[in-house]
Amino acid sequence: MEHKHTLSILVENKFGVLARIAGLFSGRGFNIDSLNVAPTHDKKTSRMTVVVRGDDRTLEQLTKQLNKLVNVIDVEDFRAGEFVDRELVLVKIKTHEKNRSEAMQIVDIFRAKIVDVQRDSLLIEATGNHSKLAAFLELMEHFGLIDLTRTGRVAMRRKHDVEEEE
Repeated sequence: MEHKHTLSILVENKFGVLARIAGLFSGRGFNIDSLNVAPTHDKKTSRMTVVVRGDDRTLEQLTKQLNKLVNVIDVEDFRAGEFVDRELVLVKIKTHEKNRSEAMQIVDIFRAKIVDVQRDSLLIEATGNHSKLAAFLELMEHFGLIDLTRTGRVAMRRKHDVEEEE
């Protein structure tokens, strides 16, 4: 059965790593739902968070192939409940005098922030898990979306395994 997998891939900060990993996914016929890459606390490494759909068996094979790539340090396939995830969305909506306060109330309810105000629009920053942002964006559609961008998922394991460090 196919479902979403959140992969956390620790890599060395080297030229071409992202291209090799993306090539592995596309070469196996996987469409990446979301991809986020940024340096970790160690400047020599970056963490990639990749959300992809597939069955468990196929993802297990993909994980083994990722682990064989040069510059890949570690690959984890997070299971539901094992991790905390967040996304960031920036959305610009149409507003006017009569509906601006309603939009601001929704922003407050979702603990989002208004980061820019224009005469006829608001630019809003919201963070949360996928379902929270989906609910927020559904309400924002009522005002009229002008533009939208989002980061994709970042994720971190909930439990730290002390035995790994010993």
